[in-house]
Amino acid sequence: MLVLAAGPAGASCFDQVFEGAQFSVCTADAGSDLRMFLNGADGHPYGGFAPVEAALQAQGQHLVFAMNAGMFHADQSPVGLYIENRVERHRIVTRAGPGNFGLLPNGVFCIGVGLLAVVESRTFAAAPPPCRYASQSGPMLVMGGALHPGFLADSTSFKIRNGVGVRADGGRAWFVLAETPVSFDRFARFFRDALGARDALYFDGSISRLYAPELGRSGAGFAIGPMVGLVERN
Repeated sequence: MLVLAAGPAGASCFDQVFEGAQFSVCTADAGSDLRMFLNGADGHPYGGFAPVEAALQAQGQHLVFAMNAGMFHADQSPVGLYIENRVERHRIVTRAGPGNFGLLPNGVFCIGVGLLAVVESRTFAAAPPPCRYASQSGPMLVMGGALHPGFLADSTSFKIRNGVGVRADGGRAWFVLAETPVSFDRFARFFRDALGARDALYFDGSISRLYAPELGRSGAGFAIGPMVGLVERN
C-alpha cells in the first residue's frame, strides 16, 4: 500500500494518478484558515468561487483553493446540516432516502478549533462536536479505515466525484476531485490507500468543481451551494 501524506514540497495542491485515474488534491492543516461559504453579505447565495474571491479580496484576503462542499437544492440551499461561524443554518438529516445523500451511513465534515473531522451523521447528531464550520453530505467513503459497505468493487458506475478525507489525528484534510470518472469504490480507496485517510466523505458527483490557481483551475460552471476554501491574507 502506497501512502502519500502530502504532495510535493511547498505545494497546497497537486495532481496524482491512482490505478490509472487522475486526481487533483488540495491539502489543509488543522489551525489554518479553512472556512465554508454559502451566502454573501446581501443574503443571496454566492453560487460560485469568483464572488467569494471578490468578497475576500475586498478584505485583503484570497482563496488558496476551494471546492463545492455538499449537496444542495435548486436554490443553492444545503440538503443537510450546514454550520457557518458556529451558527446552524440548516439542520442535520439522519434518515435514509433516495440518491447518494441518503445512502447511509452519510456524514458531516467538521472544521473545529485545531481539529478537522469527518463524523458519521447519527453519531454527530447524538453528540455534536464544537464545529466552527460543518457540512453534511453522503455517503461516507471511508469509516475508521473501512470502506462504505454498499460499495461494489466491480461497479460500472463511473463519474467525476469530489470529497474530503481526514488524517487519523485530525491534523490534516485532503480535498479531492477525481478528474477521471471513477466508481465509489476506487474513489474511496484513493483516500484510504493513496492518501492514508482514516475517514472520508463524498461531497458530490457530476457538478463537482475545484478552484485551484496552483493547478490552473478556475472552477467556473453552473451555480453551486456550500463551498469550502482555504483563506490567506494577501
